[in-house]
Amino acid sequence: MSERKSAVLEVIALGVEDAVAAQAGGADRLELVTDMAADGLTPPVKTFAGIRASVDISLRVMLRLADGFAAGDVDTLVRVAGEMRSAGADEFVLGFLDEHGSADLAAVERIVAELDGCRWTFHRAIDRAADRDALRKQLADLPGLDAYLTAGSAAGVDDGLSTLVVEAARSGEPGYEPRIMVGGGLRLDHVPQLRAAGIDAFHIGGAARPGGWSGPVSVDAVRQWRTVLDA
Repeated sequence: MSERKSAVLEVIALGVEDAVAAQAGGADRLELVTDMAADGLTPPVKTFAGIRASVDISLRVMLRLADGFAAGDVDTLVRVAGEMRSAGADEFVLGFLDEHGSADLAAVERIVAELDGCRWTFHRAIDRAADRDALRKQLADLPGLDAYLTAGSAAGVDDGLSTLVVEAARSGEPGYEPRIMVGGGLRLDHVPQLRAAGIDAFHIGGAARPGGWSGPVSVDAVRQWRTVLDA
């Protein structure tokens, strides 16, 4: 085992090539998605299986069927979650809002019940919520929730930085126990202020791909993030 790293680095992976490169660069965890044109949807089970066979770091599988923040067909989401569990997936990413901008608790509770205690992240739907604090308190008692993926704002980290710092200061309060994982327009120059605020989890997608989403994850790009986070 290597020594404990200073922060969690999660990298979006679309396939085996991405996953292998991200692990080689020092990623701690991968978020598995497909179709980044729709901001990331559930990948095929065979994609998960291929990646699981290729790397030994943690994998969080996106549960999302369509662009936007509505749950859509919850029966299908529950079925897909069960199929992923059967294939060996044990960490997930999900997050849905109702028409009022509150957490869609009925949908989330059904999916979480299928996950049967697995750890999961509530993703950037929080950045579109009508009331972030109320959403956190809605979800506070759900089993397995251990992180919020958030930029602090729907517009990205530049706009959300002050919100992230304020929320980090509330760590441990009801609704604020899950880790803040910052992602969404995240840049290396944001890291010092976020680390100073006590934030210790970071999520990158495009920042790991110098050639854009049409190209693979770069080992060197991930390693640069790893180096900065470990400094």
